[in-house]
Amino acid sequence: MQAVIIRRFGGPEVLELADVPSPRPGPGQVLIRVSAAAVNRIDLSTRAGRITEAGLLAPAPVVALGWDVAGEVTETGTGATRFAVGDRVIGLRDLLSAPGAQAEQVVLDESAVAPAPAGWSDAEAATLPLAALTADRSLELAGLRQGQTLMVTGAAGVVGGVVLQLAALRGIRTVAVADAPDEPLLRSLGADHVVPRTDRLGAAVRNVVPGGVDSVIDAAVVGIGAHEALRGGGAFVALVAPFAPPPLRGTRVVVQEVFADGARLAELAALAAAGRITPRVAGTLPLAKVATAHERMAAGGLRGRLVLVP
Repeated sequence: MQAVIIRRFGGPEVLELADVPSPRPGPGQVLIRVSAAAVNRIDLSTRAGRITEAGLLAPAPVVALGWDVAGEVTETGTGATRFAVGDRVIGLRDLLSAPGAQAEQVVLDESAVAPAPAGWSDAEAATLPLAALTADRSLELAGLRQGQTLMVTGAAGVVGGVVLQLAALRGIRTVAVADAPDEPLLRSLGADHVVPRTDRLGAAVRNVVPGGVDSVIDAAVVGIGAHEALRGGGAFVALVAPFAPPPLRGTRVVVQEVFADGARLAELAALAAAGRITPRVAGTLPLAKVATAHERMAAGGLRGRLVLVP
């Protein structure tokens, strides 16, 4: 079968569509024929070597890419009982050393898999696992009650957008930070206030929420500039550990680390099927055009995920 791999770090030119052995499911695993696989920022960081430099991935002669997958179960391993052959599913590959999802087939633990959201296309479904689980866990770590206020940087991105929608479901008021032209999108996702990106973010947000917001989810990796919008004793959720600010003014700073939680993913997929989470696809490309996907993502400006279709 064919899969996206790299043998060295560098730019998009190091990406290969290689012939690799077809995987087989082990105990408690399922084999998925891949219908669609999203491209995420973590793929660009892996390709460039930043994940290995950070000590999060051991050096290896071959590294596979791809976290998100949508497809169909074609085989189950011993003891795997949650899914049957023919089931339409989504899943998350959260172990970087494992075979990647950007391939014609992938094996996942059945605990990392959930039913695909009804009414969503394969491309749409492939954008859900990493973004939704990241947003959901970030919101849990923010520790907010109904009526409290949350600031979301990078709110027009896929993760930020899901945060806005999940927060609205919980009665949490949101301040969305993004480019000014994104305001209609952000309002449609449930944002109560929209603040354009600025070098004086703390002051801009405090003009809207005197005293500062109760929590921040820093999806855009702004760091200390976003922390200045936070009230004393509030909570700051960072998505990238090296850019987490210090816990100034008695604040609580935590780093969100996503993991493949199939049970929670099934609940999020149900919300998606009910229209509570909006699909965000920026475009689809054949698997062989993975380098183009990386170039387009690196250029910025996308308001959704690019999806590879084997």
